[in-house]
Amino acid sequence: MLEYLTLTSVTCSEKDWIMEKTITPEKRDSYHHGDLRSQLIEATRILVEEKGPDHFSVSEACRRAGVSSAAPYKHFKDKGEMLRAVALEGMKRQRVDLVRELEKYPAGSLDRIVAMGRVYVRFAVDEPGVFRLMFGLSEGHAEHSALVETGNNTFAVVQQEVARYRGSEAVAPEDAHKAFLLWSFVHGLSFLTIDGKLAEKKLDVDLEAVLADIALRVVGHPTD
Repeated sequence: MLEYLTLTSVTCSEKDWIMEKTITPEKRDSYHHGDLRSQLIEATRILVEEKGPDHFSVSEACRRAGVSSAAPYKHFKDKGEMLRAVALEGMKRQRVDLVRELEKYPAGSLDRIVAMGRVYVRFAVDEPGVFRLMFGLSEGHAEHSALVETGNNTFAVVQQEVARYRGSEAVAPEDAHKAFLLWSFVHGLSFLTIDGKLAEKKLDVDLEAVLADIALRVVGHPTD
């Protein structure tokens, strides 16, 4: 939600898995223009999940992608731009997941409000490295129009869903406020989950019940 919104139910015991995708290690002599860029983004994504954005190196991404150390500079001006590309792709995946999840439920229903929180937490659990990157990558973010636009478009979906739950297609200031509250709650829940705080406190949390409670407390019953 907000700039980076976006389970069937998952348990709140933290999932430490890393999403591994095989990348052929051999150096490639030729690539289609778009393939090289996507290959480097994927290699960077995997390293971000394995080591975090602070310990990612361009040279290691090149080794993982099987390309020369000069290859990235055909598409990215520096390391920061590679990381921003990973963040942007993550935001796009998150939004696709959000829209797909919403399609499962009737328009204007509380289930759709709960679904948005579910998608948000699920993304954090499935891709904790990218999730942290999206919120920790502040340098140059405001100047990256694609990041800003994607975040704004996703938050617009949340605002629209809150308005529809209220019975309107027009987003009012109260809808924007409630959308922000929803984002705040699930953002905190996401970080508590991936940071291991729930397990540390031995909290046996029913995620679906928590999300439903959050939704009701923020948007209320339809007649409220």
